[in-house]
Amino acid sequence: MSERARYLPVNRADMDARGWDAPDFVFVSGDAYVDHPSFGTALLARVLEKKGYRIAILAQPDWRSCDDFKRFPRPRLGFLVGAGVVDSMVNHYTAAKKPRREDVYSPGGKPGRRPDRATIVYCNRIRQAWGKIPIVIGSLEASLRRFAHYDYWDDRVRASILIDSGADLLLYGMCEQSVLAAARWIELGCAVDERKEIRGACFVSPDIPEGFEPLPSFEEVRSSKEAYARAFLRQMEEQDAVCGAALAQSHGRGWLCQNRPAAPLTRSQLDAAYSLPFTREAHPDYDESGGVPALEEVKFSITATRGCFGSCAFCALTYHQGRVVSSRSPASVVREGAALTHLPDFKGYIHDVGGPTANFRRPACDEQLKRGVCKKKMCVYPGPCAKLRPDHSEFVRILRELRSLPGVKKVFIRSGIRYDYLMADPDPTFFRELVEHHVSGQLKVAPEHADPSTLACMGKPERAVFDRFREKYDELNRKLGKNQYLVPYFISSHPGCDLRAAVALSEYLRDTRLQPEQVQDFYPTPGTLSTCMYYTGLDPRTMRPVYVPRDPREKAMQRALLQYRRPANRALVREALRRAGREDLIGFGARCLIPPEPQPNAAPRREEHTVNRNMRGAKKRRGER
Repeated sequence: MSERARYLPVNRADMDARGWDAPDFVFVSGDAYVDHPSFGTALLARVLEKKGYRIAILAQPDWRSCDDFKRFPRPRLGFLVGAGVVDSMVNHYTAAKKPRREDVYSPGGKPGRRPDRATIVYCNRIRQAWGKIPIVIGSLEASLRRFAHYDYWDDRVRASILIDSGADLLLYGMCEQSVLAAARWIELGCAVDERKEIRGACFVSPDIPEGFEPLPSFEEVRSSKEAYARAFLRQMEEQDAVCGAALAQSHGRGWLCQNRPAAPLTRSQLDAAYSLPFTREAHPDYDESGGVPALEEVKFSITATRGCFGSCAFCALTYHQGRVVSSRSPASVVREGAALTHLPDFKGYIHDVGGPTANFRRPACDEQLKRGVCKKKMCVYPGPCAKLRPDHSEFVRILRELRSLPGVKKVFIRSGIRYDYLMADPDPTFFRELVEHHVSGQLKVAPEHADPSTLACMGKPERAVFDRFREKYDELNRKLGKNQYLVPYFISSHPGCDLRAAVALSEYLRDTRLQPEQVQDFYPTPGTLSTCMYYTGLDPRTMRPVYVPRDPREKAMQRALLQYRRPANRALVREALRRAGREDLIGFGARCLIPPEPQPNAAPRREEHTVNRNMRGAKKRRGER
């Protein structure tokens, strides 16, 4: 078999070499073609191929005309369209709405290979090229924009992406079963009534179908923030395969209809999906450009789980994958680990074993599979539910087997660890083995904040839980003779966080001596509870007002407060402290965050000499100049 034949066809020559007169589906993607299960295009394309469909890949087509969309003959069944692993607007722009300088999902990391709002643009070009032909849209962009939604870049409520794209069907969630059902639906003639039978799908109907429950309309949520908050909460609550309802939202003369979510894949189904014949490489056409940078992050990693019951307000996972965790079998994970050791550039290190949350491997409780997830109650917030069953025993067994594989030097865990879930486990084995074997010098964790009101808006555990985790982590490192650090992630300017709360976080960093190297400004992306708060100024769970920092100057001050030790941030920090009425933190005392402004022609005070000397000493200990 030739090198190119190991991949799905990317041009007509590849297709001709397989003896096809036309593909069944052309899969259009905003990402470069990487044949690895971490990339949705490759995963879904291989699932369809396994069922006998002929799939061609049209990766990052030139959208400036419809010519590139005619690269293949007219597909027998239709087009599948996805913007890529990341929403195209998030891919292109920072939280400050500035263009990004890199696109790790493009050859050589170069930006500009996909359009803004890629799903809509691709569908328009397909219609220009082929007229009336079935189009199914999916991926994260379509999934999170399936209802009327607030768009941060336009700063307005946009209609469902299914309406704007003119596609025939939208698939939300992870889609393996949904895409097969959609393929059968198209093959059988796209019968209108049968759309309601495709779990995890959305369609447009002139009338609301029987059994669908109405949401506030597009027109209502566009004009009323209260209606928007109510609609979003309902959408979030019904994101469950067991108890979720079918929903419909009026858009002018038609209804956006969402079928009930698809059930999470069973363990055997997940095992089968990840055992498909992936090359685990970027297509060789990208070799001259330097490959696709995003592959380097996952090439020697193993995706072991899906779903997350953590329900952080700023994360879209709940809205996309759902709160029910599913996982691959230990045997499947270990087989993939063994396969990694035979790759030519494997150096002995498995970089990650995890998923959305690495140490979640099963549903939070037995009730979730029988009755569905609780609509008004979270599994781990504000504290662990009484029915939660924290258990790391299977994960420990998997990690031990991976460590014992010939050729494996280290197995790291770099995807998220929920420290509150870890601390709730009465068995200390996993925590000890995590510290002893699976930390690559630094363990990344996400306390996100320290102020109680901000943590409540985020849906994160109270500060004391992180403190207990941090103390235990330090204790285990001392006992094991390790010199490993925590790298905490914090978010600035999240809804609910005013300058008072930002100062409280700075004081916490002072007291704990944590020094975040990177700070993430809150980014209002589609499909999150926090974005709903940002747009409406309301917490949809309570309908109470929430403070939202919007002024760019205040956002800059909040960010500077998290890194108040940096000399470049001093002016902003002083301004923030004065605005917050906390001038007591400006000075040379032990509890002060920042020294006062230097007076012109004034000799440095003795205390300032001491502060500068201490800062130089701290930098030296950290290896900085």
